[in-house]
Amino acid sequence: MTRPPHLAPPLDLAGLVADPATRIVVCCGSGGVGKTTTSAALALAAAEAGRHVVVLTIDPARRLAQSLGLQELDNEPRLVETPGLAGSLHAMMLDMKRTFDDVVAAHSTPDRAEQIFANPFYQALSSSFAGTQEYMAMEKLGQLRATDRWDLIIVDTPPSRSALDFLDAPNRLSRFLDGTMIRLLTAPARAGGRAGVRLVGAGFMIFSRIISKVLGGQLLADISTFITALDTMFGGFRERATATYELLRQPGTSFLVVAAPEPDALREASYFVDRLSTEGMPLAGLVLNRTHPPATTALSATRADAAAEAVAEAGGPGAKLAAGALRVHAERLTQATREQRLADRFTSAHPGVPIRTVPATGGDIHDLDGLRVMGEALMAEETATGTGTPRSRVLPARPPAA
Repeated sequence: MTRPPHLAPPLDLAGLVADPATRIVVCCGSGGVGKTTTSAALALAAAEAGRHVVVLTIDPARRLAQSLGLQELDNEPRLVETPGLAGSLHAMMLDMKRTFDDVVAAHSTPDRAEQIFANPFYQALSSSFAGTQEYMAMEKLGQLRATDRWDLIIVDTPPSRSALDFLDAPNRLSRFLDGTMIRLLTAPARAGGRAGVRLVGAGFMIFSRIISKVLGGQLLADISTFITALDTMFGGFRERATATYELLRQPGTSFLVVAAPEPDALREASYFVDRLSTEGMPLAGLVLNRTHPPATTALSATRADAAAEAVAEAGGPGAKLAAGALRVHAERLTQATREQRLADRFTSAHPGVPIRTVPATGGDIHDLDGLRVMGEALMAEETATGTGTPRSRVLPARPPAA
């Protein structure tokens, strides 16, 4: 028997974060769906369950620090001092330039590092070059995992499709390092000595003159100097990125896609699910955030609207308030029905993806108390339907027809 679309497999987040075998959770999704808040709430719940957690945000917004009660976050993990935790919680925000600087300092001599830091091309590359953030996210994740200081790392990715670009970092880096321009720019240094210069000199001079006209002589010189100085580190860059990529595919890593019950957000969620499947990444499921379950489905929207009209026409004490309550119920039920249809459509396209739904709060979550409330919703046990099939406890069943 085919599972009805609204009976998506349940997503057991409590079991996921409590399992010692779970070492990395990556939260991804489009902007404005509560991904950062979900990451923080999961991290807090895991710390309360006894895990030693660090949450790493790649999103430059300051929401994570604010919700955790910290003045700011930087490239080093900061302890979130919260009484009553059975484990511990740290938080940090990726600083791609500082991470790049740390990598250079750790894998070169002090003199060589200073030469690289002073290079204008490196300064641009480490601050704003496309792809640097994604690669440095891989570096930082690898560093955190290698320390074994935390038994759970939760990664909050940027709010766009580029959130999964760090999966491409190893291949992109390899293409960059193996490219024709890189080989030409580093050819004299690789050859070594005057004989090497004579060997590659003619071809390099022709290449240099052409590129100088396009880029300018000084920029070409900066690039050549930077790549020559960094040449001995290239193999290490590739190896570490590849190792982290493989780590993301191994048991112990789980990806969570976060979405809101809106068409655009669920389209993005479908993209993320498909991309993760293509990459062979372990997908835990979908967190459908900010849903609007009605208080009851016993009274349909049509009947509630009709009752509101009848009460308003009859008049009398409390009629206005009663009619208003009935209209609010009708609106809420209509919204819940629309959200259910969107969730059903997603489940029809991805029938094997577990779903956890989380109801909308009365306002923005901006403190630890709010994170705890959301954490309780994320960790709550699933209920079962009358057929014994587990389903979300938040999204309602389809309301009865009018």
